[in-house]
Amino acid sequence: MIDWVHPGFVLIIGSLLIPFIPKGKVKQGYLLLLPLLAFIIIILMPEGTYGIISFMGEKVTFGRVDKLAKCFAFIFALMLFIGMVFGLRQKEDGHHIAGFFYAGSAIGAVFAGDFLSFLCFWEIMAFSSVYMVSFSKTKRSYKAAYRYILVHATGAVILMAGIHLYYFEYHTLAFNLMEFSGLPAALILLGFAINAGFPMLGGWLPDAYPESTVPGGVFMATFTTQTAVYALVRGFAGTEILIWIGAIMALYSVIYATVESDIRKLFSYHLLSQTGYMVAGIGIGTSLAVDGAVALGFTNVLYMGLLFMASGSVIYVTGKRNLKDTGNLYHKMPLTLIFFMIGGLALSGAPLLAGFASKPMILSAAAAEHLAIPWILLMITAAGTFLSTTLKVPYLVFFGKDKNKNPDVPKQKPPRNMMVGMTLAAIACIVVGVWPQGLYRLLPNGGNYHPYSISHVVWTVQLMLFTWFGFYLLLKMIKVQHVINLDFDWFYRKGGKLFLEVVAKMIVTPADTVLSTIYIPLIIKPGKWIANDCFSFDRRIVDGIVNGIAGFVIGMSGALSRFQTGILKDYGFALIIGIIIFLNILFFVIIR
Repeated sequence: MIDWVHPGFVLIIGSLLIPFIPKGKVKQGYLLLLPLLAFIIIILMPEGTYGIISFMGEKVTFGRVDKLAKCFAFIFALMLFIGMVFGLRQKEDGHHIAGFFYAGSAIGAVFAGDFLSFLCFWEIMAFSSVYMVSFSKTKRSYKAAYRYILVHATGAVILMAGIHLYYFEYHTLAFNLMEFSGLPAALILLGFAINAGFPMLGGWLPDAYPESTVPGGVFMATFTTQTAVYALVRGFAGTEILIWIGAIMALYSVIYATVESDIRKLFSYHLLSQTGYMVAGIGIGTSLAVDGAVALGFTNVLYMGLLFMASGSVIYVTGKRNLKDTGNLYHKMPLTLIFFMIGGLALSGAPLLAGFASKPMILSAAAAEHLAIPWILLMITAAGTFLSTTLKVPYLVFFGKDKNKNPDVPKQKPPRNMMVGMTLAAIACIVVGVWPQGLYRLLPNGGNYHPYSISHVVWTVQLMLFTWFGFYLLLKMIKVQHVINLDFDWFYRKGGKLFLEVVAKMIVTPADTVLSTIYIPLIIKPGKWIANDCFSFDRRIVDGIVNGIAGFVIGMSGALSRFQTGILKDYGFALIIGIIIFLNILFFVIIR
């Protein structure tokens, strides 16, 4: 009897049937059915340990079901359903299959109870997510996908090395809370850090995410970084260095977001900034801080997904993704404007929206531990987030001057499925903001927190009003240009290219010269001599024998054809002579 069904396998195996499903409403229904089934399984799944198999003497656990794993799996399945609604018009079956593999492997990773199964799902997630980028089928997307998979393959090698060393030192593959000491833990943390997008390691995210397909961007904003956040909570909660890394990461990324003009790259930096909040909460390590990090991961999926959907909707309709090329869209896309504002306000932590239910938990935890500098850095980040997402982007996209008069804007609206997807995400943001206790029940430590205190509400409103006033004063100074903002990925991009050039000049070229000098006289010339001799032998000897036999057969055939007179008595006479010869041979040779 089957007592447990893995929701990740439901998505992965179920996606393989997509090419065989008839197109149209049937296929669309199937695309929505799979995440709905996974979502129901996760909700009904009792806590416990399931799916244990033995591999080379080690226990591999595919189903460690606890509140932490269920919380992340819950939001992954929910956002997969919303994202599928949003992307129903995506025609390629391969895109949908990659999306289900991506989501299924993320869910598999959060339920993994050991490093071996976790690493397997981690790798499936990396290789399936790259298709979200390459399916854009542009030169830029192919290059970004290539860089993306190189970075993640490097991170996977580092993580695998850490796991090997961890096993040799502790003789276990169980994935539990670790002490940050020694090389194994450092390598494992570095492997997680690459996927989480730590400072100097996260340049791949704003490089690849903007090049993804419109629905693919929603999935990428959901799974990769949040799975890394889960791994950090599981393995490194309370690691003090993460407090400082997270605070710096949040501020560093929001600065880049503030000066960015590419709308999808801008939101990619905000995704990194919000991940910085979570990393800081994980580093603080108290029950409130960890619950805050998990809650922020949950809500971040909702409002970042909504913002990626809203920006994707603008790109779908206008074909533009740079703030300099948009403007005056409020009368053409009023509902999209509303979704932008809901997502931006939720991201900024406005009351009655999802961000207010989660972000203050981390700030309160930092204040409770008297971490003044990280608290200040996070508060500055909050002001920058509101300035960028809720003020700058909506103003430039929907109310700014339309310098190009948008001659290329099609006279169309976003498809109904896009509007439904954004509506579902917006409703979820509002529900979580109005009823945060529903979210807190899912958190690993119970989420004993009350966000709607007078001090929290007043402080948040004051911060937003102050930021708005500054934006209003400096409004005429805001200028948007087509620029490329260099990030730390410039160093490994150019460094990698320089390394290859150095290797080519210092190693490959000299080695090629040496080998050519040896190869030509010792291999090429003797090879030509042998080939010529073999050719002569074949032409003179082999062909001579074959041609001689053929000539003999032809001659004999001509001679024998003379005996074919066509007279019956001649054939009868020849038959009698043959029988006599045969009988003599039989008698004298065989019988005697």
